[in-house]
Amino acid sequence: MTTTAVRADARETAGSLPGAWTLGLRRGALEIRQFFRQREQVVFTFAFPVVFLFLFASIFRDHVQGAGITASQLYVPAMTASGIMSTSFQSLGISIAVERDEKVLRRLRGTPMPPAAYFLGKIWLVLFTGVLETAILLAVGTACYGVHLPSDPSRWFDLVWIFVLGLTACALLGIAIGSVPRSAKSASSVVVLPFLVLQFISGVYIAVDTIPGWMLDIGARFPLKWMCQGLRGVFLPDSAKVLEQAHAWEFGRIAMVLGAWCVGGLVLCLLTFRWKNRRDG
Repeated sequence: MTTTAVRADARETAGSLPGAWTLGLRRGALEIRQFFRQREQVVFTFAFPVVFLFLFASIFRDHVQGAGITASQLYVPAMTASGIMSTSFQSLGISIAVERDEKVLRRLRGTPMPPAAYFLGKIWLVLFTGVLETAILLAVGTACYGVHLPSDPSRWFDLVWIFVLGLTACALLGIAIGSVPRSAKSASSVVVLPFLVLQFISGVYIAVDTIPGWMLDIGARFPLKWMCQGLRGVFLPDSAKVLEQAHAWEFGRIAMVLGAWCVGGLVLCLLTFRWKNRRDG
């Protein structure tokens, strides 16, 4: 066979392969199936925020002075924001580090699959689990703790864009931090520690008005604080604004911060993502 014929055959074969979008959808379906086959991971992912919501909302049930809400209601949007970050930042950071250490990424990079298809698959997984996690937490919050779903269409719109921007920013940060652990064994420690600290200084477990100002300033540099604040603005009455640092929901500022983290997270991913471990060269 001549060189020209070989090149023509290669072009024809490449042209017959599905595109990155189609492969990404298939990869996403595979990621979701693999996720639900790991029962322990499924239970931990979805039960952990619900259990913590139950614990904190049951322990702290008093009315918040001057806010017109109970402490239980305050925890529902905060734990929902934490659940979104858990299914994106934490899950991706750990899973990518494990796949790199087990050389799964290296093998995938050697296949004809476009690199974009791998990331699209992860996006579909995060989107699916994030929507499911949010639905579960809101169902528990409305059924058990007196949180009301928005009646204003503009509040539903706020919920959608906060969810999309927050999930995107946290997913990109998860991909970026997945390059930090040196091995699969250290992945959980490297990823969980900063996430745990952020939950305490971003208003998830402790009300914003009781957190020292310097801690809030640190938390304000990351997405979780703004996701919590935005979801409080969606699900709580305006009387609860007095609990915020600025005594306002600041939806415009929330959009700018989360949007900036989407851009910054993408840059971090492009600069740091690796298909193999450092020790592999």
